[in-house]
Amino acid sequence: MKFIPTTLAGAYAIEIDRLEDERGFFGRTFCRDEFTGRGLSPRLVQCSISFNTRKGTLRGMHFQEKPHEEAKLVRCTRGAIYDVIVDIRRNSPTFRSWAGFELTAENRKMLYVPQGFAHGFLTIAPDTEEVTASTQPRKEALAKVPLGRMGTPVEVAAAARLLVSNAGAYINGQMIQVNGGAET
Repeated sequence: MKFIPTTLAGAYAIEIDRLEDERGFFGRTFCRDEFTGRGLSPRLVQCSISFNTRKGTLRGMHFQEKPHEEAKLVRCTRGAIYDVIVDIRRNSPTFRSWAGFELTAENRKMLYVPQGFAHGFLTIAPDTEEVTASTQPRKEALAKVPLGRMGTPVEVAAAARLLVSNAGAYINGQMIQVNGGAET
């Protein structure tokens, strides 16, 4: 596995090392020792799936408050998503900064989202499936940006701009300013 540091402290894009032959390829999507060796939590206790029939479906921004903060390993297994993370750790050097990533079934890239980050995505293809493995089970303390579930193309476009812009994001129902981000 290749762990590629992002512009946000503690977050990584992950690519699989493919062992190819005439049948196709084999590659690891998780290895406890490789995660531990980089100081990342290898304790994955819950896996969830999000299936979205329509292109333009918005999910996020999700996070869990203390003491149930969670790290996530995110992958798109069907279709394509534009995945965004925002560092909401007040003592972090990248606090209020964001990064965006295109995760697709074809590129097989994954994203490691550390504790203290908000996470969301916009489907950029129909019939898209996203899989998340988390270090904490889901708790009702979960909060998200109130952008709605699905709307008109204009509403989705406005929500997506907010999701990835430097205009701001809602955290715990309060507006916080979000600094400039990076797309990869």
